[in-house]
Amino acid sequence: MEKQNYLYRLRHTTEHIFNQALEELYPGLVKRAIGPVIDTGWYFDGKLDFQISPSDFEAIEAKMREIINKDLPIVRVEVTYEQAKQMFANNEFKLELIDELEKSGSQITVYYTGDPSDKSSFYDLCAGGHVDRTSEVKYFKLLSIAGAYWRGDSNREMLTRIYGTTFETEEKLNEFLRMRAEAEKRNHRKIGKDLELFAIFPEIGQGLPVWLPKGYVIRRTLEDYMIRLERSYGYQHILTPHINNEILFKTSGHLDFYRESMYAPIKIDDETYYLKPMNCPAGMMVYKMKIRSYRDLPIKLGELGTVYRYEQSGELQGLQRVRGFTQNDAHIFCTPEQIEEQFVEVINMLIKFYKDIGFTNYKYRLSLSDPNNKQKYVGKREDWIAVEDTLRDVLKKQNIDFYEAEGEAAFYGPKLDVQAVNVFGKEDTISTIQIDFNLPEKFDLTYVDKDGSKKRPFVIHRALIGSFERFFAFLIEFYEGDFPVWLAPIQVRLIPVSNDKHLKHTKDLYKRFLKHFRVDYDDSDETVGNRIRKAEEEKIPFILVIGDKEIESNMLIVRDRKNKTQYEMSESNFLNKLIDLNNVDYSYFAL
Repeated sequence: MEKQNYLYRLRHTTEHIFNQALEELYPGLVKRAIGPVIDTGWYFDGKLDFQISPSDFEAIEAKMREIINKDLPIVRVEVTYEQAKQMFANNEFKLELIDELEKSGSQITVYYTGDPSDKSSFYDLCAGGHVDRTSEVKYFKLLSIAGAYWRGDSNREMLTRIYGTTFETEEKLNEFLRMRAEAEKRNHRKIGKDLELFAIFPEIGQGLPVWLPKGYVIRRTLEDYMIRLERSYGYQHILTPHINNEILFKTSGHLDFYRESMYAPIKIDDETYYLKPMNCPAGMMVYKMKIRSYRDLPIKLGELGTVYRYEQSGELQGLQRVRGFTQNDAHIFCTPEQIEEQFVEVINMLIKFYKDIGFTNYKYRLSLSDPNNKQKYVGKREDWIAVEDTLRDVLKKQNIDFYEAEGEAAFYGPKLDVQAVNVFGKEDTISTIQIDFNLPEKFDLTYVDKDGSKKRPFVIHRALIGSFERFFAFLIEFYEGDFPVWLAPIQVRLIPVSNDKHLKHTKDLYKRFLKHFRVDYDDSDETVGNRIRKAEEEKIPFILVIGDKEIESNMLIVRDRKNKTQYEMSESNFLNKLIDLNNVDYSYFAL
């Protein structure tokens, strides 16, 4: 959001008003740090010598309205470094910022809410901009509280972060709050807990999710689907170790440019190993294990490989940002002439996958090099231009709507990113098709061409699902936990009306169904109504209540969650209905 934007200035002023309200309500207990504007509003970071909770927001908002109603002017004042240090002498956070401004030779400005000559007027260190008067702020809301390390550094002090938002109209504020409430309802962390899909245990480690039985069923279903899809396109699959010798990462260059995101080395028998941060280097070794001919290409190696990357604890977020995750990885080794056809093939796989999964909330980004910063990239400039032109042409020929992003390419090659937008409006990359000019050189990969000469293959990194963890987070929120039948962890629940009279028939039905799809039964002592409600809360697609009538007629009364209907069916017709709905062989997915 640009600073000259009026909404930006409105939000920035609201954050100052919040600071003033907080200090008036809790004098001497607030030490301000920073308070930037963000896409969804603004936030305050500071050290609070008191406990604060959302229950305090109403009183703070009331104090903010008092300040707003005074119609105070917002006044910009330039000060010297020494003046600034005196003004914020008791605030180590502001002093650190002032020192940095002094070293860079930047002008220091302070913004007053009220008359600068009035010693009681509130002021704060700030670069601006702001609206002219407090009365311009009308529609705002305090949202939530979190923790945040000073300057985002986990070695620094933990501060309190308070989020708020501001809009120009009441209608826009209400719509934002409505969408936020909907987003909270779809939050994958909440749904994951409620439906027991995954969990993160401090005793196991932050950012290291555990897939619980129901979530693991969905993951296995996705894994099996992807392996079958890849095999249908001629992929072979490999599996490489979780730890690799440091020699591999020296060769790939990761120890030079990626060390900060890697875990500490492991010493074994006078050798050094690392948890692998990516699967690519080991994949290069598989290609290099023997002489390759142009007749062998393309070689397509898929891997469901688990990798480990160190993320700041403040950056961890449910399944979307973790420290250990499994990638739906693949490496395609091809000749320059095969680049276009391989790129088209991967796009077709991507389209099929998203269609089958029913996922629509994404867009394509062609991530290109920055023509003004050629030193940033490895490889020949002419290869970059040729490949970028090829990728662009392919997308146009395929009638794929995309946007270009200069400077978003990796240092080793251009790529097509699939950008998904989660329910909070945050955009993340979930799928990638990446050209690599770096690793073929680093590992000296070759193939024997028609004329007997050695040539360098092109390498395409390809991750359709990306990481299972991040994709699952988007999938949970997209479906609000109400998954399509072929992904649902439990597809059918059987409920006997009476355990004494109907449980034996229910168990017999369960054993027959279990051969074809995922089914369970509820023989608890709860009432039938409560058991039905529980199944609905668990978002199970089909509920079958088994009583005298169902046993005598040898028919099933099917409660259909998606269609919100109830109908009668024979056992064989119900089985065929499930197979038709999913167009898959359920015996393949039975776990």
